[in-house]
Amino acid sequence: MNSLAARAFLLRATEPPAPAVDAFVAAHGPVDAVERIQTQAAPQSVLHEIRDPEPQIDEDLAAIDSGRYRLLTPEDPDWPHGALQGLTEQGLGAPLGLWVRGTANLVTSTRAAVSVVGARAATSYGEHVATTLGTDLAAADVTVVASGAYGVDGAAHRGALLGSAPPIAVLACGADIAYPQGHAWLLESVAHSGLLISEYPLGTKPARARFAARGRLLAALGVATVVVEAARRSGALPIAHTAAILGRHVYGVPGPITSATSAGVIDLLRTGVATPIAAADHIISQEGIR
Repeated sequence: MNSLAARAFLLRATEPPAPAVDAFVAAHGPVDAVERIQTQAAPQSVLHEIRDPEPQIDEDLAAIDSGRYRLLTPEDPDWPHGALQGLTEQGLGAPLGLWVRGTANLVTSTRAAVSVVGARAATSYGEHVATTLGTDLAAADVTVVASGAYGVDGAAHRGALLGSAPPIAVLACGADIAYPQGHAWLLESVAHSGLLISEYPLGTKPARARFAARGRLLAALGVATVVVEAARRSGALPIAHTAAILGRHVYGVPGPITSATSAGVIDLLRTGVATPIAAADHIISQEGIR
């Protein structure tokens, strides 16, 4: 078994995040780690994170050979070590590999990248702001990282597709699954010009826990995260807090104090987690990425 096959095995065997497996692979390398896992010679903390001890990876390897998908691993030159290393350091579990659709280079794309997150049930104001931010960031050669979901994230991607920087969509399902289905055309457009990435093997269906796990990748891949709209229970808020833990700047777009979709952003601003911004230039200037 080579390192690529070992990584494919590990992605099938675990349910992200798997911080103990991540640390074990970092210490022993993927091939040795798999051998120890298969012979039950790994620590119990590692074995506890193994959900399928005998995953089948023949179809995964065939998909790679077909050229339609890539399995990007830490052994590859275009693995974004700088962006993802903090996940290991903070015990959050870096991805064991990333399934990729698209031809853009992930290292190059994430050198100047901003994650745009927010409410799925966004208001027309939120969608307008997200689209404008996406357009203006991409026009300044800043990569927009988002989830491709309805609402703020999808609006940011639609705006980014009008610019010159290839966008990135981080998925909570296999890279071969269009989710949400209503954004199949949008995800196809992102794949054509930028990248679809996922730590979930091909064919993996979306699930609640996978949306939450994906959030740490959205927080890590941007040099900064901006929250456009978020209610107090929005999934965008844990992403913002994770970004702060990773040492990234967090920005919030002010909204009407009477709007429920502004409440979470206001809390981020009030507690000092986020800095208020009103335009892409505010982020670009603060981050020094122009």
